[in-house]
Amino acid sequence: MKKVMLVFGTRPEAIKMCPLILELKKQQSIQTVVVVSGQHREMLDQVLDVFGVKPDYNLSIMQPRQDLFDITGRVMDGMKRVLKQVKPDLVLVHGDTSTSFAASLSCFYLNIPVGHVEAGLRTNDINQPYPEEFNRRVISMISDIDFAPTEQAKINLVNEGKDESKIFITGNTAIDALKITVRDNYKNKELDWLDGDKLILLTAHRRENLGDPMRNMFRAIKRCLDEHTDIKVIYPIHLNPVIREIADEIFSDSSRIHIIEPLDVFDFHNMMNHSHIILTDSGGIQEEAPSLGVPVLVMRDQTERPEGVQAGTLKVVGTDETNIYNSFKLLLENDIEYKKMSCTQNPYGDGTASLKITNIIKEYLEA
Repeated sequence: MKKVMLVFGTRPEAIKMCPLILELKKQQSIQTVVVVSGQHREMLDQVLDVFGVKPDYNLSIMQPRQDLFDITGRVMDGMKRVLKQVKPDLVLVHGDTSTSFAASLSCFYLNIPVGHVEAGLRTNDINQPYPEEFNRRVISMISDIDFAPTEQAKINLVNEGKDESKIFITGNTAIDALKITVRDNYKNKELDWLDGDKLILLTAHRRENLGDPMRNMFRAIKRCLDEHTDIKVIYPIHLNPVIREIADEIFSDSSRIHIIEPLDVFDFHNMMNHSHIILTDSGGIQEEAPSLGVPVLVMRDQTERPEGVQAGTLKVVGTDETNIYNSFKLLLENDIEYKKMSCTQNPYGDGTASLKITNIIKEYLEA
């Protein structure tokens, strides 16, 4: 029996890897081994519980105010021990996190094949997003087999010299997750709090946005909130204490924004489904929202997901206060612009990515 190890550490990774784990576990010819780094420990556990996934190994690297040096070093130390013990035939990593980077490098040192799920995303600016763009480029240099979510992602890899015969377009497993979690009859006390007002969902956590960029984002949102009495904002805030300090600084006197603890994936996906507009600096939301017909304003200078922009459901607004304010205000006041962005078009697949990846892995292992 062949051993396939899946390694991840953050909440977004878990959301996208759990549907693949469930699919792989159906295969009698494959022993599935799940390793988590615990990079986002509390938030990670929420996702695992929703999907009913239990890790075989937990590296438990989480420490207060850890930095990139801490994450990379601890993941590599833990992976060295686990890889030597398990001896997997293939290790799957996801996307662009420091856990994925460190796990891939560990496999490279031990000459263990790596499969890259959600491969080929690029901004072509090594500092945007930071350190994710660097991470995914290095993983692509190491990976033996790449699962690209879109044609553009495949083109990016081919242009970098990757073997086209080892690149497979599968769609994104994030869409698979939505099929499991979204419910028509969903209820939540936060939705009751809206009392007929439109829900604006906010997420903001990127490392490169800490400081003035995040203050600009929050000020722009507060300006629109003060001017439009028919909207309310729900902000499931990241655990990072620096982010919480900035949010308290800008939003503390506003009664129409609820800053709440991070939601589990079930609640978050359903909250997205009930949103009027989403403002985010996240990556995964850019893939999920098009399936739900919710316009997204991306508060970053660049996105590695241009397909959503081309489809018209995403708009990159940067971190300038005036630009965010104007773009947000336009969607709130112009029905034509809103309808353009709320049409349901998803370039990231049909919810069968996990099955496609599993079938490709079976063929790869047999060969």
